[in-house]
Amino acid sequence: MMKIKLIKTNRNMILATALVFLLCLSWVGSVSAEAEQTNSYLALESFSNSIADIAEKNGPAVVNIDTVRVLETQNPFFNDPMFGRFFGDQFNENTRTIPQRGTGSGFIINQEGYIITNEHVVHNADKIKVTLSDGREFTGEVIGSDVTSDMAIVKIKADNLPLVALGDSDKLRVGEIVVAIGNPYGLQQTVTMGVVSAKGRSIPAGAEGHVYKDFIQTDAAINPGNSGGPLLNTKGEVVGINTAIIPFAQGIGFAIPVNIAKKNIDDLINFGKVLRSWLGVYIQEVTPEIAKQFNQTEAKGVLVGDVVKNSPAEAAGIKTGDIIKKVNNEEVNSPEELQNKIGNIEIGKEANIEIVRNGETISFVVKIGEMPTVEVEGSESPKEKVFSVQTGLKVESVTTEIAKDLGLPWVKGLIITEVIPGSSADDKGLQPKDIVLEANRTEVSSIVEWEKVINKLEPGGTLLLLVFRNQHTYYVPIKVEKID
Repeated sequence: MMKIKLIKTNRNMILATALVFLLCLSWVGSVSAEAEQTNSYLALESFSNSIADIAEKNGPAVVNIDTVRVLETQNPFFNDPMFGRFFGDQFNENTRTIPQRGTGSGFIINQEGYIITNEHVVHNADKIKVTLSDGREFTGEVIGSDVTSDMAIVKIKADNLPLVALGDSDKLRVGEIVVAIGNPYGLQQTVTMGVVSAKGRSIPAGAEGHVYKDFIQTDAAINPGNSGGPLLNTKGEVVGINTAIIPFAQGIGFAIPVNIAKKNIDDLINFGKVLRSWLGVYIQEVTPEIAKQFNQTEAKGVLVGDVVKNSPAEAAGIKTGDIIKKVNNEEVNSPEELQNKIGNIEIGKEANIEIVRNGETISFVVKIGEMPTVEVEGSESPKEKVFSVQTGLKVESVTTEIAKDLGLPWVKGLIITEVIPGSSADDKGLQPKDIVLEANRTEVSSIVEWEKVINKLEPGGTLLLLVFRNQHTYYVPIKVEKID
């Protein structure tokens, strides 16, 4: 009996011990979960404080920029006796002035009072008012501006200025957290947060075909009025200049990489503009279609679509249709590569440019120039017409009247009068009033010459056109469509 009782006692002790052990495990797990939750809260609080610290540190150096641009308009009632009689002398003035107001942001970079902003914020401004975060107001002066990069430097006369630190935009990674500070819609010192959505973006700007390149894309909210404000990394360093948005698109904003800005600051301050090395050619990518038309075995190099008159390239002998292969013995295989290599050559220095022309390799020594400043703003034969289903184009000969109406410097080529929607020509962006100078490397100025080239084409083949638009030429390869 004693043995049985002892066994029961031991069993109860084991069960009690196990229960205590399980309760301990449960308590330890509860404590661990509570600690983990506490750590999460602490990490979130730390992250939140970091963003707040960035805003608190850099906010004082972000300024509000208000501009006034005076526009003159024609008075439609000038010298109208009826309106003059009823409304007074205001209708006896030929022009009227209308103030156009704008707003934007900027940030102070040194104690001399230099402020970085966007060119479009201060473009043609007659008055500039700069307001600091502490409420002080100053008259601003544009020291330098550059349309190409959309950058401007504004100067104020002030003491004890808060500053920002400039970072390294080349080290930015897609997905990295960034903070934008600015004055959207006139709401001063607005802070937004997001990530770097993409790098190296190219976006069109305005109706002149200009393209801003190498932009940072971010989903940190950027709205009108944010332009010119800083985009900051988690170290509190400026990595971009908030610049543009896509209208009606949420979460898509763009900023100029600060490394581009750093290259331009000294030029803008010292010369009032950005000095850029210049070759003087309009260039385009060598696609497989273009390579085939130029009898190239590989789609390599950069095609010269046009040469600017009185440019370094023209002086050296480079011509339309040349394929640039090397600059100073280094290969170039994209327009961007060529632009970067030329841009890194000092103005006035010589460069060796190797090209291929009609299958022959030729080298030129070109003295690199300074890029011109970009400004934004008898009996006649009957007209011949042809509608080519194969190419999707309707063309006619350029006459003296057409050349005069379009401001052409010559009377030659064929004018495009219609483009079939959905055709290869339409897909490539050809438009009415474009002038076709060559078809498959052959000059064309009459429908007869045009048809001779077209009749040699096979359905599915490529027609290479040299097109004149906006005062320069470029090549357009289009597919010849099969006739049903």
